[in-house]
Amino acid sequence: MTRLKIYQADAFADELFAGNPAAVVPLEEWLPDETLLKIAQENNLSETAYTVRIDAGRYHIRWFTPGGEVPLCGHATLATSHILWTEEGETSDYLTFECLSGELEVVRTKTGYRMDFPSLPPKPIETPEGLADALGAEPLEVQAGHYLLARFRTANDVLALKPDFKALAALPLDEREGLARMSVMATAPGEGEFDFVSRFFAPQVGIDEDPVTGSAHCTLTPYWAEQLDKDMLRARQVSARGGNLVCHMSAARVLLEGNCVTYLWGEIAV
Repeated sequence: MTRLKIYQADAFADELFAGNPAAVVPLEEWLPDETLLKIAQENNLSETAYTVRIDAGRYHIRWFTPGGEVPLCGHATLATSHILWTEEGETSDYLTFECLSGELEVVRTKTGYRMDFPSLPPKPIETPEGLADALGAEPLEVQAGHYLLARFRTANDVLALKPDFKALAALPLDEREGLARMSVMATAPGEGEFDFVSRFFAPQVGIDEDPVTGSAHCTLTPYWAEQLDKDMLRARQVSARGGNLVCHMSAARVLLEGNCVTYLWGEIAV
């Protein structure tokens, strides 16, 4: 039996019980994929992140939902960076993660952490058959990037959505659009201090609604930067837990800023 350290942290949050919880499991070497998936299923969080150290400040990282591995995850990368710096003794000023989406960099800021992610701009498509019924409302437009983007008129329209998650999960994946999966971002212009709001639904990978989704903002940021003609945007994911992000467009990259709070640490036996 092997004992592994495990942490849980709330990402894109300034206090506990907000933002998006993620599990972080530092490894000395990779376990079988089947074991990584079973641990993620046992954790039953939207993501469990695993790291293997390469050298100072450099790590391999992988992310698993209860449904399987994903190529990119923002909140679990934020949680992992926070844990490596605050709990695991990492001393480098910035971190580099090698993953399925290339290299990701994270630096500490005065107010939290800033992640350097790829920009994944969407393109307009016809509304997929069944999407409006599954969401419970007709979007103003639909675009496809890494995920589907469904735009609505107001933030209240997004808040009022009551999706049929079984219907969303049954939507066919259109490989022609290059979607990673038929996950859906519902979004609208923001109010007050926020430039835009969003919600994120991914029942096809075991997540009905994700509290705060960093990777979604790799598509939302270039979309709203063009719509609003702004390079720096403040975003709010209006899930039940909620979370705030500061999003910067930087050439072909998206810089995402947020904070993180440690919730627990312990050991698991496998």
